[in-house]
Amino acid sequence: MNNNNNCFSQEPKRLTRCSQNKKIFGICGGIGKYFGWDPSLVRIAFVIFLILGGSGILLYLVLLLVMPNEIT
Repeated sequence: MNNNNNCFSQEPKRLTRCSQNKKIFGICGGIGKYFGWDPSLVRIAFVIFLILGGSGILLYLVLLLVMPNEIT
């Protein structure tokens, strides 16, 4: 019994830094690619968090350390 529609046959989706759609380190591009969002909207959200209390820069730095580079 060979089922080609097995959910385990596909490689899992990974949150990685985007190497193609990046401005600084590819964090926002990677988040946009993972969730299917426009990376510009993710960048705007980071700027809003930065203005409202500085949590945007802290989150960006944590993601920079945690997110691996995209394997091309």
